[in-house]
Parts: sequence; C-alpha cells; structure tokens
Amino acid sequence: MENKHLIYNANPVVEFLQKPSSEFTRADIIRFVQENDIRMINFMYPGGDGKLKTLNFVINDLDYLETIITCGERVDGSSLFKFIQAGSSDLYVLPRYSTAFVDPFAQVPTLSMLCSYFDKDGNPLASSPEQTLHKACRAFREVTGMEFHAMGELEYYVIFDDDEQFPAIDQRGYHESAPYAKANDFRVMCMKYIAQAGGQIKYGHSEVGNFVQDGLTYEQNEIEFLPVPAEQAADQLMLAKWIIRNLAYEMGLNVTFAPKITVGKAGSGLHIHMRMLKDGKNMMIKDGRLSDDARRMIAGMMDVAPAITAFGNKNPMSYFRLVPHQEAPTNVCWGDRNRSVLVRVPLGWTSGVDMCAEANPQETGTSDFDTTIKQTVEMRSPDGSADIYQLIAGLCVACRHGFEMPDALEVAERTYVNVNIHDKANEALLNQLYQLPDSCVASADCLERYRKVFEQYNVFSPDMIDGIEASLREFNDATLRADVQDKPEELQTLVQQYFHCG
Repeated sequence: MENKHLIYNANPVVEFLQKPSSEFTRADIIRFVQENDIRMINFMYPGGDGKLKTLNFVINDLDYLETIITCGERVDGSSLFKFIQAGSSDLYVLPRYSTAFVDPFAQVPTLSMLCSYFDKDGNPLASSPEQTLHKACRAFREVTGMEFHAMGELEYYVIFDDDEQFPAIDQRGYHESAPYAKANDFRVMCMKYIAQAGGQIKYGHSEVGNFVQDGLTYEQNEIEFLPVPAEQAADQLMLAKWIIRNLAYEMGLNVTFAPKITVGKAGSGLHIHMRMLKDGKNMMIKDGRLSDDARRMIAGMMDVAPAITAFGNKNPMSYFRLVPHQEAPTNVCWGDRNRSVLVRVPLGWTSGVDMCAEANPQETGTSDFDTTIKQTVEMRSPDGSADIYQLIAGLCVACRHGFEMPDALEVAERTYVNVNIHDKANEALLNQLYQLPDSCVASADCLERYRKVFEQYNVFSPDMIDGIEASLREFNDATLRADVQDKPEELQTLVQQYFHCG
C-alpha cells in the first residue's frame, strides 16, 4: 500500500526517494545528488541573531561529497554566538539528512540541509539553539510521558509601491481577496517553496494590517503551519522566514517580520500553538472539554510567562506591540476563544455536531471523524524578533513545569478569564493579574527570576541564560516607550533600526 504521507508531498527529495524525510540516510543523499545533477551542497544553521547562516560546498568528486556529509565542517563559533570566546571558538556543524531540500533560489543545482552544532569533544553543543530545544523536548517526554508538538503563525508585512487601484480599507485586510489584497500571489509562491523545503503548511491568508504611507503600500500576511514535533516546527519556521525574504528580494519587494512598524496599526506576532500527544492521540481534550493535563501545561505558562518574553520578544520594538487594545496581550491570563488573553484556547471542534453533513446534506458517515486531534492552545506574546529555537524550547519547559507544580489546577482556575480583559467592568480582575514586562531590560529581570526553571534538567545552559540576559540589557530601554511616546521621528528611527529582526 502506498504511504499516504508520500502522496502530494511537495519536497522533491521525498518524491524522488519515496520515503519520509525522517528515514533519509547518507546513501539516500548521495543517490539523490548523483541522479539529479546536484552540483553544490549548502549547510544552513541558526546563529545567535536568530537568522540562518549558510556554508557553500562545490562537489568536486564522490569522495569529497561523502566527506562533507559524513564529517561536516568547522566554523567559528565566536562569530556566531556572543557566549563563545574567540580563544576556544571552533565548532563542528553536521548536516541532518532529514532536512534535505533543493534550494529554489540557487542558479547552480543545490541541495541544502540544516545542521547541528558539536563541540571540540564531538558532543552536541549544549548551548546551541537546536540542542536546547532537543533537551527541552526530551525532558518533557520523560516527565509527562507525552510528545510536545508545536506550530507557528508567521505574520509579516509586504511593502511595495502604491498603485492606488482597488484600495483596501485601512486595518481591514483580514482574509481579503484580490484585487483589494495585492500580495496574495507572492504569499502563494512563498507557500509553494516552503512546502518544497519540507514545511507542513495549514493555510495562508491576508491579515488585518494594511495601510499606505509615503507612497508605499503595507500589506500584512500570515502563513500558518500544522502541528508537528516541536523540533521540526522550529526548523520549518526558520526556513520559512529565509524563503519569504529571498523570494521578496528576487521579486523586488520588501518584507518585515518586525513586531511594530508604525503607531496605531496592527503589529506582527509569531503566535505558537501547542498540543501534547500520547501514542498518537491528542491529550488536550477529555470528554469534550479541555483536559486537566492541558490545564496543567497552561498553568506552567502562566507561572513563568513574563520570562518567556526573553526568548520571544528580543528587541525594544517588541514592547511597543505589547500594549492594551491592540489584539496583543499585556496581562498573564488565559481564556477560550479570547484574543485579549495571553494564552488562548481556540475552537476545538468539540460541539458534537456533524457540521460537514449540515453543509453537505448528501454526505453521511462523517460524524465519526476524529476532530480531537485539532485542539491546541496558543501563546500570543511572541513576535518575529524571537529566537525560534529558544522560544519553542522555553514554551516546552513552561508546559512541563506545569506538571511539576502541585497547585497547577488552582493556578489555571485563578488566571482564567472568559471576557475581554480590557473592558472597564473588569478593572478589578485586571488589577489581580500579573503583567508582561514592558522592555527588554524588564524581560531580562524576569528571566533572571525564573532561570532555575529553564536550567532544570540542563535544558538551558547557565551560559546561554547569561548571554540572553546580557543581550537584552544592552538595549537599555527601561523607559524607552515613554521617552518616544510623542516623538514620531525618533520612533520611526527605531522602527528602521529593527526592521529586519529575527
């Protein structure tokens, strides 16, 4: 029987080898290179600035190809990460065959692979982004007996010359169709390339934000992914950002994932959805309601939420987005279908109604379809400045922490809200909730307060936490939001400074 996961798979390497990427071997990579006239190999790996780095190899002969993909190569760690000293900076990068994809932008036929870092002793680099996430997922599995899955909602603005034809209504771009939305074709091409690189996409659409400024049109878009094991989720988001930027450059467009690019207009987030699986079954739902295990993971996030900003909100403009009444959270609380909260429980197909049959009367037998797999919870504070591996690792730690809190269910009960928290009638409730930090400096203080949670099980190394805190404090932005509140020129300078973050 044909593997259903191979049908319609967009990755040419999967299609050629006729096996899931998780089963790729060294022999598979060599075979693909030989039989598809691949002339170059690219190694790609995340740096300390949250961007992908690239190392190019020309394939001289078969022996060299085998050497490259077996031994990897040396790189200068001190130029990649601030926490690595120049006196002992050599690191190895080794390709992960499961991430192989054909570079859609290369003029010379090129096979690219994401890499893992190793230290001088041949051990995984404890402070590397992908190893930190790996350790977080392992600790989650050992403590809970479940697998941690995640996926991201990647929001970004596309910027191009204003043609003044079919103008969209300001800040009303949500799910808009052409011709009022002009960047839809660009988004569809991005989705095609991301899928070819192995990304598991749920859907794409035009987002709320759109405006015209200085003769340029700004259109907000979103590409949302399917939940997959958390390590894959991080890889897919990294590659997606790289693809979106490269395609924009190729097409003469500009894009930004910056959290805020002007006052009064929608900012861009990087919402992360999470779920827990055991033996392939989603453990977020029990008897048609959110399970106690799901409430424990939410409680863990409630407990350490202010520190999560240290991983997911990495520059001063992040805190211009985290302000009231902008569909971005400021208070540590959670709720159902509520976009004013920090952690939202989206609709989960738990009504028991066969909506498919209602919409399609000719259909029968659809009521036994298992919809519970779709239930997730969503963390809404992160944005495009995030270090994606740190962020998902931090969320994984927070969710595991909930299972180790004896009062987790009480914390979940205490932080639940079922209304718009910013309504005036809820002032008393609002005053009881903790607030997210309002600057990078405050975020560093929060991380220091909770660092033992993140260092437990050796997930985040002390050097890594020290480095994150130092980087945040360097912004010296404790009063920045108030300082530039009525100074639009200074604010615009800040926007440009952090325009291409993450």
